[in-house]
Amino acid sequence: MGNTMVKTQLEDVKVFLQESVSKLETYLNEATYSKLQDEKSGDETYYKSILSNLRRLLVNCEDGLETCKIVLKNEEFPKGAAEKTLYKIYHQCVEEFFSPKNDQWYEDSRAAYTGKNSIKFHSEVPESISNLVKGLESGFQQVREDLEYYETDYRTKMMQSK
Repeated sequence: MGNTMVKTQLEDVKVFLQESVSKLETYLNEATYSKLQDEKSGDETYYKSILSNLRRLLVNCEDGLETCKIVLKNEEFPKGAAEKTLYKIYHQCVEEFFSPKNDQWYEDSRAAYTGKNSIKFHSEVPESISNLVKGLESGFQQVREDLEYYETDYRTKMMQSK
């Protein structure tokens, strides 16, 4: 892939991460376990686990955003560093969104055919969590489609360099 195309993708991902970080920060700055219980009584462990995963996702997105800014700030565009950054964002942000570490939710792959949201929770959750995840999903889906190339390309390059 050419430098211009990689740079454009990195700039697009930077914008996506800025928006995602803003939504996650806004939500998590106000969310507490107690507020979630007030909104909809539910399993303490499950709610705390969801909040934990959202915080983890926020940190990963913030790290990815910071790396994008650093790579884009260079006078001479470092294509290799940009590709590595996109690969890392794909795994630490996008894949983490669709398949969180502690399995608080999962992706229903059949939902793509119905036009509905593909993220499903294992138990009922407060509407605020559901709305947050729905609000994030389309952006993560788009970035996943845009960056899937790096999943195979970067891995192939790493195998060839050994």
